Amino acid sequence: MTPMIDIVFQLIAFFMVINNFEQTQANESVKLAASEMARPPEESNVRQEKLVVNIGFQREAETGEIVSKEQMTLNAEVNPMTLDQLRSRLKGEAQRYNDKKIPLSDVTIAIRADNYARTGIVQKVMEFSQEAGFEKFALRAWSDPKQAKNMGLTR
Repeated sequence: MTPMIDIVFQLIAFFMVINNFEQTQANESVKLAASEMARPPEESNVRQEKLVVNIGFQREAETGEIVSKEQMTLNAEVNPMTLDQLRSRLKGEAQRYNDKKIPLSDVTIAIRADNYARTGIVQKVMEFSQEAGFEKFALRAWSDPKQAKNMGLTR
């Protein structure tokens, strides 16, 4: 029995190590823009709270052609929402952090916008976040333009 328990714990440790936790908040409808100026986020020893807003499109499965307007999701949710729904959700998240006594200045809004998302939509998301009381923002982009181009992620 002891060797079996040992193997189970090793498997758990293995899967925890290989799991990429950052990708759990990614959304397949978002194809990030490529930028030579993009750099990895600065790591700190202090755990910071983060809300991830994905701005993407519904795409045709075979061709990858865009078949919808921009769709927003919050964190790892799969159901898209409108801008007005996102606005109320951000206010709700701000209230949740306030209830937990976490200052909104410690929460980063990470915006993952599709390469083809309109700039105005990103500005609206930032505006609604500021209305809710959030102050920190991080914009996500593909950091290797050559690799992004090879994968078809650039215009």
